[in-house]
Amino acid sequence: MSGVRAQQKQKTRQALIVAAFNQLSAEHSFSNLSLREVAREAGIAPTSFYRHFKDMNELGLTMVDEAGLTLRQLMRQARRRIASGGSVINTSVLTFMEFIDTSSNQFRLLLRERSGTSKAFRAAVAREIQHFILELAHYLEAETPCDANHAYMQAEAMVTLVFNAGADALDQDVQQREELTERLIWQLRYIAKGANHYGTHQVNSKPS
Repeated sequence: MSGVRAQQKQKTRQALIVAAFNQLSAEHSFSNLSLREVAREAGIAPTSFYRHFKDMNELGLTMVDEAGLTLRQLMRQARRRIASGGSVINTSVLTFMEFIDTSSNQFRLLLRERSGTSKAFRAAVAREIQHFILELAHYLEAETPCDANHAYMQAEAMVTLVFNAGADALDQDVQQREELTERLIWQLRYIAKGANHYGTHQVNSKPS
């Protein structure tokens, strides 16, 4: 395959992913998507879909991977801003809320498929969340007094709390989301303070 053809194929594949995300909404989940509708929005014939994906499930799993990657890339950018003197928790929470605002359909996909009926989709979302937890745990281990074990537990608690808050934020107005963001920041501070206490005292036993 020539370089030009390969680029065109990748462009069309990406157009299908974008078209599928565009058709998601609060009322329209991935299971409601039609191959024909996705292909039409991407500007290709339905039969051409199969040149890029084996079926709709393969498209959906690719979308889960892309949503997770988008979120991780945003949080990496947040950590670079933190390195320049920003507040760790404030910057991270505000970055996550930006993701909810600008990529709501990507987050909806992660939320829905996390507990969906497809085992393959549940595993894919769990894998993306695990990547997210591990990246945060490595950061916390490097930047706080926590050892690897406590850093992981802190990261897991934080990600769980943030994802739950994100689910609430999807359907909130501006004022409600601001109030939720403030509560989330304080809740994460409580977790961080407790984790730092255990890290400083090098408590490696199970919590009492």
